[in-house]
Amino acid sequence: MKDTLFIWGTHILFALAIFFVGRIVVKYAIKILRGVLKKANLDEILVNFIVSLCHVALLIFIIIAALHELGVDTTSLIAILGAAGLAVGLALKNSLQNFASGVLLILFRPFKIDDFVETAGVTGIVEDVTIFNTVMKTLDNRRIIIPNSMIYNDKIINYSAKDIRRIDMVFPVSYEDDLEKAKGILWELIKSDPRILDNPEPFVGVGEWAENGIHLFVRPWVEKEDFWTTKTELLEKIKVAFDEAGITIPYQRMQVYLVEEKKKKK
Repeated sequence: MKDTLFIWGTHILFALAIFFVGRIVVKYAIKILRGVLKKANLDEILVNFIVSLCHVALLIFIIIAALHELGVDTTSLIAILGAAGLAVGLALKNSLQNFASGVLLILFRPFKIDDFVETAGVTGIVEDVTIFNTVMKTLDNRRIIIPNSMIYNDKIINYSAKDIRRIDMVFPVSYEDDLEKAKGILWELIKSDPRILDNPEPFVGVGEWAENGIHLFVRPWVEKEDFWTTKTELLEKIKVAFDEAGITIPYQRMQVYLVEEKKKKK
């Protein structure tokens, strides 16, 4: 009886040692792995994904090793886990789709952390891409978690992918106004703004003849960091300059005529 207790006690102690010491070793191994991947200049999303997978795989290995020390038939256990995994996989089909989509997003990398993107009906800054979800922060500082499958199956617009962006603006001008004068004002404001790039060259010209006036297309290029501030300031400056120069900006109006009907005397 004493020999049996001693043997079982020894196995239990070794199993506990394998589990707890193994967890500590895994913790330091994952830390070293993260450092090596960062020194390799890999994308942060890819680093987090690889680290997460390795962490889960090492923990499973430690648990199996501890059970093997207790005398559990790990071969049968692995077969049982495989069958259970298949059943769980069928039950969690959507989660597996999110996982597969997360792997594809990380491999093809249509965006990276801190990119400003529009996808799945959400526009915001990418904070993290996990195994199942993508975390985004909107411009009004809301945190939105989107399933990866929704992103991968939808179009992705990455506003941060290129270093420069074009500002597209349309200004209607009345047919009675001086067209060259209006274009001159637009060119003057564009050339006076140091944030607007000379290459590619900005464009100012007639875009179309519309019902409410002549549409002038204004398309300057700026660094992506200056996009919104330049656009909003240009819109304000152009409105003020047009008002001072007497350039009319037509808009749709509705005129209502009231007709009073006089009752006929019998």
